[in-house]
Amino acid sequence: MKNYFFYFSLLGVSLTLLGCGAYSFTGASIPAGTETYQVNRFENTSLLIEPGLERDFKLALEDLIQNQTNLNLVPSKGDLVYEGEITNYRISPTTATSDNRAAQNRLTISIKLRFFNRKKEEDDLEQSFSFFYDYPGSAQLVGSQKTTAHEEIFERITQDIFNATLAKW
Repeated sequence: MKNYFFYFSLLGVSLTLLGCGAYSFTGASIPAGTETYQVNRFENTSLLIEPGLERDFKLALEDLIQNQTNLNLVPSKGDLVYEGEITNYRISPTTATSDNRAAQNRLTISIKLRFFNRKKEEDDLEQSFSFFYDYPGSAQLVGSQKTTAHEEIFERITQDIFNATLAKW
């Protein structure tokens, strides 16, 4: 009797694992045979030039893909290729006080992405992504506050890029 229970349990576990073979817990839908990805430089073409912004965004995108897939990062000839431009880096007031001063400011960063899937060309994508960070009008966006703003914006934009290119959301 115990042997039947063991074999049925083993069969059930095996079928469950086989059924989940193509599933990723991050929701990534990676075509068969896809093993590598590359992230090219995202040139800053916005009117405001922020030193190091291109590098920081590139690293944030590489890290997200590395952490949420089993793909290998390569410098060239990747199965998946990410490239584009930082098209907007803008600080603007969002609300004003009664004496016409900014009560709150907003940093907005926009990215134009070009995605190429060399294994499944119908998945190629060209799309813009944007997100913002609000901060008090009395504060300057410098030092750790600027770092925090960039990290929060990059976290959202890179996740949106991941969802659009690999999770198909």
